[in-house]
Amino acid sequence: MTIKVGDKVPSVKLWQVTPEGVKDITTDDLFRGKRVALFAVPGAYTRTCSQRHLPSYVTNAAALKGKGIDTVACIAVNDAFVMDAWGKEHGADGKIMMLGDGSADFTRAVGLDLDRISAGMGIRSQRYSMIVDNGIVTALNVEQPGEYAVSSAEAMLEKL
Repeated sequence: MTIKVGDKVPSVKLWQVTPEGVKDITTDDLFRGKRVALFAVPGAYTRTCSQRHLPSYVTNAAALKGKGIDTVACIAVNDAFVMDAWGKEHGADGKIMMLGDGSADFTRAVGLDLDRISAGMGIRSQRYSMIVDNGIVTALNVEQPGEYAVSSAEAMLEKL
């Protein structure tokens, strides 16, 4: 079942690279007491994700924070090391929290997984964005497969 507006985000561990090494963060801790703009991509280093999706949030991170967003976070079914390297390559340091969902635990828990096994990519995330306010989804923008529009930072800014 896919998560929807008004639902509480499931409690799952995600992974990130910190100055102290790889650390887990629970979604409870990530979203508690904060308004978070979370966007998900099918995979780090993939074409649309690298050329458009992540760059849109890097460029607009300050504007999102100016509209009341405490944290901007990116998630993909990749490990924390890949997410960290990809984020650094795109200038996300200090702007976007790069989160690895290597086993797709979060992606499956919110019902936004995508079977890309036949394309050699395994289980991936659908492309989407959401606003989570203190653990509750207040906006959810899921792309149709192969499209990129409603989950962009620009689209999110228009709705805030």
